[in-house]
Amino acid sequence: MTRSHRLEVDGGLHLHLVDHDHGPHAAPPLVLVHGFMGSTQSWGDLPARLSRHRRVIVPDLPGHGRSDRPGSPDRYGVLEVAGALARMAEGLRLGAADWLGYSMGGRIVLAGAAEGLLDPRRLILESASPGLETEAERAERRAADERLARRLEVEGLAPFVDDWLALPLFATLSPDARERARRLRLANDAHALAACLRGGGTGVQRSYWRDLPQVEVPTLVLTGARDPKFTRLGHRMATALPFARSEGVADAGHAVHAEAPDAWARAVTGWVGSD
Repeated sequence: MTRSHRLEVDGGLHLHLVDHDHGPHAAPPLVLVHGFMGSTQSWGDLPARLSRHRRVIVPDLPGHGRSDRPGSPDRYGVLEVAGALARMAEGLRLGAADWLGYSMGGRIVLAGAAEGLLDPRRLILESASPGLETEAERAERRAADERLARRLEVEGLAPFVDDWLALPLFATLSPDARERARRLRLANDAHALAACLRGGGTGVQRSYWRDLPQVEVPTLVLTGARDPKFTRLGHRMATALPFARSEGVADAGHAVHAEAPDAWARAVTGWVGSD
């Protein structure tokens, strides 16, 4: 059964989620955590495909999709959101689950694992990073994100989305994938996204590079071969994590799940198993 519902996770905050539960399955549940401006719909038919062998839970992060949209940036910090996801997992009685985070979602999942908020059986980090290493880098990123947040508030969502999808990160999207990504992103709210940039951007969170050796969870670091920046980051992360492997997907860029869904599904299933 596939069920869409809202779950209260913290102080009146409700997360919308889609629960693909066709059990009973022997395999542990899998949680998919989308990136900035994403939603439950960002994964296409991949959750349904994966749910043939396991329960798959797909939440909308705070400020995204059909989840609540707090006005305060404090509600979007990576640890605050990781805590909300942990309470979601507890409310759904997931037990030992596998967690996959894409881009911003990967930062949140990794921070949650490093801080002990999440207790994953296995991790998959798709085009993710542990954050920026120096305060100078973080300060520069905070200033850049503040400019983006102000632009969202002044100009609205459409021009922001068009410029976002014009970034080199998304240069490898096909025309169809680009149009679908644009349509889904335009369903968000400009003010909520501005608060997310201020509270959950890479410049706000602390660096987790030094914490990686203590994340003793089997981890697949998944990147697109046509995304050189995150491929380099992925190799370095996999070297620092004690039980990790990096895998590059040919003919894919930053959004591996959108650009090469079949290869993404094979990599995910191969890592978490099917029974």
